[in-house]
Amino acid sequence: MNKFFYNIRKYFKYAIRSAKAELKSEVADSYLNWLWWIIEPFCFMLIYTFVFGVVFPNNTPYFASFVFIGLTAWEFFNRMITGSVKLIINNRDLVTKVYIPKYILLLAKSFTYLFKMGISLIITFLLMIYQGVPITWHLVFFIPILMVLYIISFGAGMILMHYGVTLNDLGNLTNIGLRMVFYLSGIFYNITERLGTKNPQLCYFLLRANPIAFCMNELRKCMLYNKIPSFEGLIFWLIIGLVLCSIGIHVIHKNENSYAKVI
Repeated sequence: MNKFFYNIRKYFKYAIRSAKAELKSEVADSYLNWLWWIIEPFCFMLIYTFVFGVVFPNNTPYFASFVFIGLTAWEFFNRMITGSVKLIINNRDLVTKVYIPKYILLLAKSFTYLFKMGISLIITFLLMIYQGVPITWHLVFFIPILMVLYIISFGAGMILMHYGVTLNDLGNLTNIGLRMVFYLSGIFYNITERLGTKNPQLCYFLLRANPIAFCMNELRKCMLYNKIPSFEGLIFWLIIGLVLCSIGIHVIHKNENSYAKVI
């Protein structure tokens, strides 16, 4: 673990520069340039709000903000997971020519995803003000919730990044799993309202066994409904995230010298 933190400090500036370069390359040939980072999430929010708020009526208070909070958390988690599977293979030239701890590649990627999530959060706060959501001190709890989400995503990403080198089908399996998680996470509906009375056991399972559903629910509690998040749940998922990170660091350190040969 000491080696991990040493490498993070040593290559942190590289990760920042790499993230900046990737963000610039994404919009280099676009007329709207950086505006796409605002337009894309905003348009998705409008589409999903229309479909699930108008076509399929929903009585959830502040529904547009409700959806956007869910989408913001989901997009970060989804990008971290899908982006990690082929990360080493996609950086074949760098991996085979220069030594760099492989989790630094994921760290750099995570910075680009954090930047995009930050833009989505700004849009979310503006939308909350527009909808008249009461802004209280409970809002500060979104920070530890997102920290837990990041740790879980980073830990799972490191493990998938390792096995993605040798398991060619892992990307397809991950996409199938994420699609299932997408619909079970309550992005467009309130799990407690829909299942709390009909099937409380399933409701409890979906909110406790699914980290992204848990984080979405806790974000909405503190950002929209002025409630304190479940510290017990946050500590539980923080421990799970740290365990995932420990496993990921171990397998990457153990196999670091073999990746160049495999790819």
